[in-house]
Amino acid sequence: MTNEEFIRIFPMACAWAKQQESWILDKGTPLNEDQQIDAYLAGVKEITKVRLWYADQAPEPALPELKAATERSGLLWSGTAGTTFRYGIFIRNDRRHDRGLLIHELVHTMQYERLGSFEAFLEQYLKECLTVGYPDGALEQEARRIEQRLRS
Repeated sequence: MTNEEFIRIFPMACAWAKQQESWILDKGTPLNEDQQIDAYLAGVKEITKVRLWYADQAPEPALPELKAATERSGLLWSGTAGTTFRYGIFIRNDRRHDRGLLIHELVHTMQYERLGSFEAFLEQYLKECLTVGYPDGALEQEARRIEQRLRS
């Protein structure tokens, strides 16, 4: 993806991610006690805001241009097991009891908080995915390190 394409698609990606978070916060389930402990250990500050949404498949953008960009980049596809929209976390149904996956997604929630906004997190995360590639970016590697540490 060129820088010009990124600049054009980025506002669409932010708007879509915010819509996903809003939907999950409205329809999702709060963390149980054990999940709240994991959120605390992952560094999440606003633990009571987090909601989980379980489904058979990850949400997909309706806008064709945005959907194509997410598929090309490998960020979202039918096999996506989990993804985080700040306080709204999607987990695929068959991974509902995968503690490591939830911890990983909670680390992304912490990163959203640390970076201060949807835009700041998504800009850094997406640029890392587009330049060094998924899963080699700094944010993804941090999530993997913390997940491994907390699972052991």
